[in-house]
Amino acid sequence: MPQFTSHIFVCCNTRAPGHSRGCCNPDGNGTLRDCFKRELKRRNLVPEVRANQAGCLDQCELGPTVVIYPQGIWYGHVTLDDVPRIVEETIERGVVLDDLLIPDALLNARKLKGS
Repeated sequence: MPQFTSHIFVCCNTRAPGHSRGCCNPDGNGTLRDCFKRELKRRNLVPEVRANQAGCLDQCELGPTVVIYPQGIWYGHVTLDDVPRIVEETIERGVVLDDLLIPDALLNARKLKGS
């Protein structure tokens, strides 16, 4: 059974343009996930680290969203430009990126508001 040091789940949920909750996968092609896969391969981190497509992570208003397990790190508003830094800083060095981190108080904020 494979042992992963980190498993990166990238929200690839697609919604219609203008949807009130937004869309983590605006191009519909999984480009963000593919960028993570390429970066992990480039740094020879495969197969210990995996990047996979996820359905809705229910953090839509903070998307595109990425969650890294087993560390339980949630990043929001992730762009393609953020990917190398996430892999280098968080995956390789264990540093949480405060500018991307979704604070615990905001996780599932929509559910907390009763929406």
